[in-house]
Amino acid sequence: MASDTLASIAERAQCSVSTVSRVLSGKAEKYRISEATVSRIRAEVEKSNYTPSLIAKGLRAGKTDTIGLLIPGVDDTFFSGIASCIIAEAKRHGYTAIVVDTQENERNEEDGLSTLMGRKVDGILAVPCGRETKAFERILAADLPLVILDRYFEEDKGDWTFVTTDNYRGAVMAVEHLIEYGHRKIACIQGSPDATTCRQRVRGYADTMKKHGLEEHIRISGDAFSIENGYVETNLALSGEDAPTAFLTLSNRILLGVVKAVKESGRSIPEDLSLISFDDNLLFNYMTPRITCIAQPVQEISLMAVNLLMKKIAGERNVSRLFLPPDIIVRDSVRSIL
Repeated sequence: MASDTLASIAERAQCSVSTVSRVLSGKAEKYRISEATVSRIRAEVEKSNYTPSLIAKGLRAGKTDTIGLLIPGVDDTFFSGIASCIIAEAKRHGYTAIVVDTQENERNEEDGLSTLMGRKVDGILAVPCGRETKAFERILAADLPLVILDRYFEEDKGDWTFVTTDNYRGAVMAVEHLIEYGHRKIACIQGSPDATTCRQRVRGYADTMKKHGLEEHIRISGDAFSIENGYVETNLALSGEDAPTAFLTLSNRILLGVVKAVKESGRSIPEDLSLISFDDNLLFNYMTPRITCIAQPVQEISLMAVNLLMKKIAGERNVSRLFLPPDIIVRDSVRSIL
């Protein structure tokens, strides 16, 4: 069945197209349209398959009640958790979120931002996947509300609003915990070096090792927030003569690769190797052993990001830079070697 139009509905309801449009946009009382006419129009709409164009409606009203959300990977439980919170919070504000998966690719990121602008979204929430800012600068230049979350740009241009975890502090907490349990040979497996979160965590790890006089044991490797990266780097680390006694993994996906490699090597966690990871995961409570981790405040980051965006959509011009504190969740994957 072909879609109905305003014209076909108007013809059957025996009124003008403008009258149908005014009723559908809730302006019947303003234009003193009779109840009988309103009833006829609504009856025709209910039995038709008419779907209004949100973009066309947005062009007329100046807003579409939609926001864009860019994340680096829907298959990553951390980002899917953020997306779930944001979708729910946006709905509470009367907005629909359009999710774009950039797959950790800056070209996809640029295309995604262009697509969202073309859809006339009222604002954008984004987790950047690299260091390039040009595409985001175009969003700001177009006066489209923008809030960055989780990862952010370190360039001090005065116009980036972002919400993130204090990743440096989280890494310090993780290394201090391992050192407290007697570990000195602590290897750090990082994610994408272009991600601000990764760089801050690496810096926290290295600074804490130096603080305790453990410069000679600093070992940083890896290049992606992936299971494969954790698996490969763990195998390389365990094949050397000076193998670590503990691993700090900078994401839960990296940790899964580490666990696989450790078990394949015939070693046990935490009897032979201790593990601590960034990002909590529901599965960590059900793994053997249960995984100790640095948990980011996913819900708080998401809610604050949406509310900051709503304020920008409402016309506020304030720039906010929020670093939220992480928590350490102590479970069973770290053993004392004192």
